[in-house]
Amino acid sequence: MAYDSFGNSMKRGFMGMPIAIRSIIGINTVLFLLQFVTLGFFGIDLVDYLAFRPDLWTSITQPWRLVSYMFLHSIANPFHYIFNMLWLWWMGRPVEQTIGPRSFLTVYFGAGLTGAVVDILLSIAGNPIPVIGASGAVYGIMVAFAMLFPRTPIMLFLLPPIEARYVVGGFIALDVLFLNSSDGVARLVHLGGALGGYLLMRARANGADLSFVPRYIEYLFKKSKPSQSSKAKPKNKKMSIVSDADIIEEVEQTELDEILEKISKNGYDSLTKEEKKKLFELSKKG
Repeated sequence: MAYDSFGNSMKRGFMGMPIAIRSIIGINTVLFLLQFVTLGFFGIDLVDYLAFRPDLWTSITQPWRLVSYMFLHSIANPFHYIFNMLWLWWMGRPVEQTIGPRSFLTVYFGAGLTGAVVDILLSIAGNPIPVIGASGAVYGIMVAFAMLFPRTPIMLFLLPPIEARYVVGGFIALDVLFLNSSDGVARLVHLGGALGGYLLMRARANGADLSFVPRYIEYLFKKSKPSQSSKAKPKNKKMSIVSDADIIEEVEQTELDEILEKISKNGYDSLTKEEKKKLFELSKKG
């Protein structure tokens, strides 16, 4: 029996992730390693240049910090990076598969930006402390998961299965409870991220289109084009009688091929409502 190498297994697992999550985790991992290199070999701390500072003037003059802070984590505490990526991978997969990669990115970055704005507004009278980490954006995805799959049981350490809505609500309640603590956790960003995720998912439920993130972002880690194995099988040349059922099946297969080809080229979010409905109906028959 042949065994695959650890490296190939890791690569296959990484490439098997949904595209938006794969992109986010990939960029976070590269920057996390880069933080070690720049600080250890050059004495340059990327936090000084990319961290978010919750004061209005810095946000106006250095707006890139409102996004770049989501990709930095504390190298003194690797669990900051590890747990953020684990929660993103675990809860983010079904969310992205449900709403599509472009809408997923809108919720993710929208939650992170909302967390930053809330931190600016509520920290305006205090001493601004630099903020790093994807926690605010991840909180938005966690809220999205709880809204889409509220009764999904989640296993936490030494606890019985708890429904997702209660788990996510519990995390938010803890942040509210420890809001004024001096533990160095950016709880305002967490709460702002949760608020952003909730508002965006509510807007989506009310019919808003969240898939306005540029299409090219989907191709950062684009998979190779799928094979055309879904094409209709060649007919038997000796067959002289074709039933109505055969004709209907061939037409439906052609429609399915066209929809799959469109998804391959432009992504799921490019489908119209009618095409999404047709894809759902045909997938049930398959």
